[in-house]
Amino acid sequence: MQTAVVTGASSGLGREFVNQIYKKEKLDSIWVIARRENRLQEIAEKYRGIIRPIPLDLTKEESFSSLKAALEEEKPDIRILVNDAGFGKIGNYNQIYGQVNDDMIDLNCKALVKMTLLCLPYMQKGARILEISSSSAFQPLPAMNMYASTKAFVLSYSRGLRWELFERGIHVTAVCPYWIKDTEFIPISKDTANGNAVKHFLLASTAATVAKRALWFSKYNFPVATTGVVSFIQRLSAKIIPRELLSALWQVIRQL
Repeated sequence: MQTAVVTGASSGLGREFVNQIYKKEKLDSIWVIARRENRLQEIAEKYRGIIRPIPLDLTKEESFSSLKAALEEEKPDIRILVNDAGFGKIGNYNQIYGQVNDDMIDLNCKALVKMTLLCLPYMQKGARILEISSSSAFQPLPAMNMYASTKAFVLSYSRGLRWELFERGIHVTAVCPYWIKDTEFIPISKDTANGNAVKHFLLASTAATVAKRALWFSKYNFPVATTGVVSFIQRLSAKIIPRELLSALWQVIRQL
């Protein structure tokens, strides 16, 4: 059974990936993974017969044992894996720390790697992995340092994995969008002691645009998907402008 697996599927960009895959990819099923079971059930009701809701908290080890058992039982032919589960927080080192940092690393990095390795035995030539990174991966971001650092890991991991899977013919694309305005990411990231450390989110994209373009880049086996003009410029600038200067520019821009 040809299958897509999408994490972070209950809302925002993850949910939009489910919408786009349902409309454009000819697959038998879509496994949707997130913590909020009620949201997953809404998707299952919308797309009856194709959605398999799997409520899991990917910061917990037992979630991967449960998923491993389901994969071993079903043995799906996974054609698309979208690792979208993740979150960010705005604030400095003395405002974002402790369990929040641990959870960010666990979800943005460790869970992504575990999901990838769990699914790879069920992927064949032509299968596609979309690892959701961020344009913040291209440079250090004071006041979002931990988030940007986790996304830099995702970008590097994706680039290396792409070559490791070259002989198997499995595509790996790091998706690096700029701000997305119609998801829960910005409100959640600002819900901190210093949420106004980033004052504006100008030229933000939409989830539909990012998902549509990311799937196109993945289909044609691009290593990195910058899904808008701003993220493309940011990626190009990071190749030319010294990191310290980029960080200084960010310090000014985020307070405008």
